[in-house]
Amino acid sequence: MSAMLPSAGFFDDWLILFEQVSPYGLADIGIGISIGVSVLGAAWGIFTTGSSLVGAAIKAPRIRSKNLISVIFCEAVAIYGVIIAIILSTKMATPEAFPQNAAECNTLEALRTSWPRLPGDGSKCQGSLYMKNLLFAAYAIFNAGICVGFSNLFCGICVGITGSGCALADAQNASLFVKILIIEIFGSALGLFGVIVGIIMSSAAAIK
Repeated sequence: MSAMLPSAGFFDDWLILFEQVSPYGLADIGIGISIGVSVLGAAWGIFTTGSSLVGAAIKAPRIRSKNLISVIFCEAVAIYGVIIAIILSTKMATPEAFPQNAAECNTLEALRTSWPRLPGDGSKCQGSLYMKNLLFAAYAIFNAGICVGFSNLFCGICVGITGSGCALADAQNASLFVKILIIEIFGSALGLFGVIVGIIMSSAAAIK
């Protein structure tokens, strides 16, 4: 990577590298991770459960209807991601104008502006109230998206594997269905934990 840098010492550390990313970009990436990774978890779970359910239903057709609840649990994981993505999207607004000087960076009006790279001297807003509020909101939305997305990914995998075992066990012994379903319900609660934490993390964030 050092060969790609324009000159020695161009980036003092990785923090400077992250500071070059637009806060709007970070927030949008967080929203994308929230919905994208959640859908990945749901698809993975449905694939795992569905393949076992279809195969076991050949020998035991009676399991087809009641084991669809496992597919519903997996689909709920994607719904969690959609809900959080919508909530995070409402915390962002279209930027209006750039602050023109250092004094404007600390005004309330400047909090409604866009990425603080001003024409010419891009450091006028560094360390200002404007910059601090913008970065706080951007990182809050970004990390909330990561939290929700990966929580739902692992939740979907958990529910999918448990649902697969539930279908196979039910095909062999119908009395095992309710017992394994309880385990599946506890597994589906893992995604809710991520949703709750994500909402709390982003509750004070607002990019305007």
